[in-house]
Amino acid sequence: MAQPLVKKDDDRDDEAEYSPFLGIEKGAVLQEARVFNDPQLDPRRCSQVITKLLYLLNQGESFTKVEATEVFFAVTKLFQSRDIGLRRMVYLMIKELSPSADEVIIVTSSLMKDMNSKTDMYRANAIRVLCRITDGTLLTQIERYLKQAIVDKNPVVASAALVSGIHLLQTNPEIVKRWSNEVQEAVQSRAALVQFHALALLHQIRQNDRLAVSKLVTSLTRGTVRSPLAQCLLIRYTSQVIRESGSTQTGDRPFYDFLEGCLRHKAEMVIFEAARAITELNGVTSRELTPAITVLQLFLSSSKPVLRFAAVRTLNKVAMTHPMAVTNCNIDMESLISDQNRSIATLAITTLLKTGNESSVDRLMKQITNFMSDIADEFKIVVVEAIRSLCLKFPLKYRSLMNFLSNILREEGGFEYKKAIVDSIVILIRDIPDAKESGLLHLCEFIEDCEFTYLSTQILHFLGIEGPKTSDPSKYIRYIYNRVHLENATVRASAVSTLAKFGALVDSLKPRIFVLLRRCLFDSDDEVRDRATLYINTLGGDGSVVETDKDVKDFLFGSLDLPLVNLETSLKTYEPSEEPFDINSVPKEVKSQPLAEKKAPGKKPTGLGAPPAAPVSTVDAYEKLLSSIPEFANFGKLFKSSAPVELTEAETEYSVNAVKHIFDSNVVFQYNCTNTIPDQLLENVTVIVDSSEAEEFSEVLSKPVRSLPYDTPGQTFVAFEKPEGVPAVGKFSNMLKFIVKEVDPTTGETEDDGVEDEYQLEDLEVVAADYMLKVGVSNFRNAWESMGDDFERVDEYGLGPRESLAEAVSAVINLLGMQPCEGTEAVPNNSRSHTCLLSGVYIGNVRVLARISFGVDGPKDVAMKLAVRSEDEGVSDAIHEIVASG
Repeated sequence: MAQPLVKKDDDRDDEAEYSPFLGIEKGAVLQEARVFNDPQLDPRRCSQVITKLLYLLNQGESFTKVEATEVFFAVTKLFQSRDIGLRRMVYLMIKELSPSADEVIIVTSSLMKDMNSKTDMYRANAIRVLCRITDGTLLTQIERYLKQAIVDKNPVVASAALVSGIHLLQTNPEIVKRWSNEVQEAVQSRAALVQFHALALLHQIRQNDRLAVSKLVTSLTRGTVRSPLAQCLLIRYTSQVIRESGSTQTGDRPFYDFLEGCLRHKAEMVIFEAARAITELNGVTSRELTPAITVLQLFLSSSKPVLRFAAVRTLNKVAMTHPMAVTNCNIDMESLISDQNRSIATLAITTLLKTGNESSVDRLMKQITNFMSDIADEFKIVVVEAIRSLCLKFPLKYRSLMNFLSNILREEGGFEYKKAIVDSIVILIRDIPDAKESGLLHLCEFIEDCEFTYLSTQILHFLGIEGPKTSDPSKYIRYIYNRVHLENATVRASAVSTLAKFGALVDSLKPRIFVLLRRCLFDSDDEVRDRATLYINTLGGDGSVVETDKDVKDFLFGSLDLPLVNLETSLKTYEPSEEPFDINSVPKEVKSQPLAEKKAPGKKPTGLGAPPAAPVSTVDAYEKLLSSIPEFANFGKLFKSSAPVELTEAETEYSVNAVKHIFDSNVVFQYNCTNTIPDQLLENVTVIVDSSEAEEFSEVLSKPVRSLPYDTPGQTFVAFEKPEGVPAVGKFSNMLKFIVKEVDPTTGETEDDGVEDEYQLEDLEVVAADYMLKVGVSNFRNAWESMGDDFERVDEYGLGPRESLAEAVSAVINLLGMQPCEGTEAVPNNSRSHTCLLSGVYIGNVRVLARISFGVDGPKDVAMKLAVRSEDEGVSDAIHEIVASG
């Protein structure tokens, strides 16, 4: 297909001007397609029209059934032309149109004729088209020809048949699996592409049989594969067999000698694939790595940019787990800092930062300074994160690294780039005590020119926590107060809060802070004035009785153990009265779950007839429902209600979901049932629960639904007793049991006699997370420090192979049922380490905080360090037990 002409890379914005298809319309092209019916065919003209039709199809243009049929029949007439170029366009058009079964018959004979033609190009393309458009019935008829094509002497024909087999394996696997002998023969072909495609198809045929794949790899690693492409595939399949064998010791690791032998192959792609495979082995040792690192080091000085990029990227990954193994390549990588390809240069720098020693830090900083102005923000962020890691590795070098971060902070850059620098400085301040004062001054200087409101408020918040702890807190006051005059209202309000924190923690500054806060009473913004008034009264600046230091510090620095969304909702629904607003009435559950079952959307009443918009929290609604049932009155206070769990498939005869209500000594299952059959009435509806797989639970009562008409939800309850305060877990199987009575659809009358029936439901599990409330904290660091380490428990765990670090983090969060704080549930792409902060309230109303550090150990194995603090020693141990057994 013709490609748009582009003069140079910089002209891509004007690319449309050079497109020969600019402005073409479907209707006009369909009119042009009449040329296919001319008695004297013009091959060149017909090819041009087909090109336009293919362009429209690939641009997402939809053809009606009539239009597609007309075009298809017109295109089939072109088989009478002997022009090879036009015939290839016809093949493409038939594939794109995807004709129906009735239409396929029209071209089948022509395609089968071409498949047996003496022209190899016809044969190859006809095979591709036939396999694309035919169904299993016709495929059986042409199977003999396809088998012959696989072992054809012409590599184009053989590759076409093999590639078609790869596609057919998804739709007709039983047929393709019968070709194993022919495919095995094609693997021995001398043609590179045929061997490549044959190996790919043979592996797909056997991929579900681990032993068969192992035998395939064993037979081919003896040297029968000549094609570099096929050799690369074989290396990947070999790596898969090694991973599945689970061996991590050099002496027992199968096929390592084969991978090492591939490092001496003539083809560069094979050498690189083998080197990369060795570096990604589970538990790879330094001795195993040495030959691979040596080869990659040679590639670093290659004249080909793609080889340099591949080598430095692989070494960059190795440096995360085996930095010492990469140290020998540092001299070669330093020469890549000035590489014209900025991606190569960035990877080289970040690798050097991971592998460099303390003496090389200053030299690296000088080289990076000149480099930073030449790269895009996304590359700069990578460099900043690498510098942060280097500073934590060599804390004595904090001055030069902190100065470097401060200098680039003043340069031009986007929000994400500046945020990465600020986050790095904050981490260094927290983890390196000597860096605190210089780091805070750098942030103060940056905030004077900061154009991002979010960063300004975050810096001010951090300054209010760390600034008062320095040797001379007074030097930061000028920077903070300047924000009250020179910034927008949001930043001004944040500056007022920061001033108040200094006044609360530094007694010598309190008189000065009062003066500055009084000046803020004349600000033009309500929020700024309100905060100033509040803090003056809190600190006792108006002459009133001063609150205790503990109360003031709790107010200014304490964590708000409430979701802000719930607090906002409660404040909106609060009606002014003599009773003050009680913050303890705000529900602590983070998400509100619907109490009733799903209903069809309908129009809501508006105006005066509309119900009040005040939402009722889920916890309150469930608590009100359960307290209205006398049988549950002695269960005590409801601790938690789960989200509804679906126990039936969508669009079945009966719709049932379950809610788990957790009490201190009881668990109540609420089954929300809906009858979806119009001509049936269900009576005496109950759920029979089998708790044989939940030994710590004993059923105490069951409350059925007397009548369940069509599309009218009803609730049935089953209550269990469990050991008091114990987070018992188990699986419950459920059977819906009821009496069915027929309903006359015309009169609505119900028959007197009914039939007993039952309906199997999905199992329901009570898990450890059911005993944890998701309750966030506004400032995790303050909450963590205020909790103290009296009942802190720390341990390390191996999570085994995982698809990604994000998947591992999500699994642990779901296992514990705690609330992620400060956005730490989000894991950056390609990150190999991450820290997640969790908060919650355990059954018995015990506050729990968890700090979890994740790291990738090897290619996919994830290790985890879990630190738990709580108000009860037993609860801290219980959280570790959940992880250990989960």
